Amino acid sequence: MFERLRDALRTALDAATPPGDLRDLARQMREAVVEAKLAVGEARDAVARTERDLTQERQRLADAERRGRLAAEIQDRETVDVAQRFAAKHRERTRVLEKKLGALQDELALYERELGDMQGQLVRAERDRPLSEAERSAERAWRDLQAGGGPRPGTDPEDELLKSQLDRATREAAADRQLRELKKKMKKD
Repeated sequence: MFERLRDALRTALDAATPPGDLRDLARQMREAVVEAKLAVGEARDAVARTERDLTQERQRLADAERRGRLAAEIQDRETVDVAQRFAAKHRERTRVLEKKLGALQDELALYERELGDMQGQLVRAERDRPLSEAERSAERAWRDLQAGGGPRPGTDPEDELLKSQLDRATREAAADRQLRELKKKMKKD
């Protein structure tokens, strides 16, 4: 699965195509990253399930071994034999689950590394892609506005200060409303 995604990313990065096609390739890369995130999530879920299964199987093994010891103490040969068969079965399942867990953890680590690589490639592709004519025109307009003394949204530190003051005022107003409502309720009781 990841090979297909990685190939799509390589194709996108290696392509020397017009900007319109680069946007399409960037979109495909974003979709590939989303798919990769889903695959990582599924791999994490598989690791968690296998860890739970392994814990349960180890408990079953311990129970079978304990029953065998208890049966041996009272010299119940038939129960000892049954307990030994169950212990052997659970020991084998435990070994298989341990191997499976190791393989799943390795696979998850691989998926996470590949996802990180894909995200890095996507960031570089979006950062390094040539601007379209509309984007260049908008950038020139912002520069002209800033040269004339006008602020560009998102770059003025006072915008952030004003935003935080408004957020605080909104929170305080909400708290005041809740306090008034609580006082009204308490007067009714």
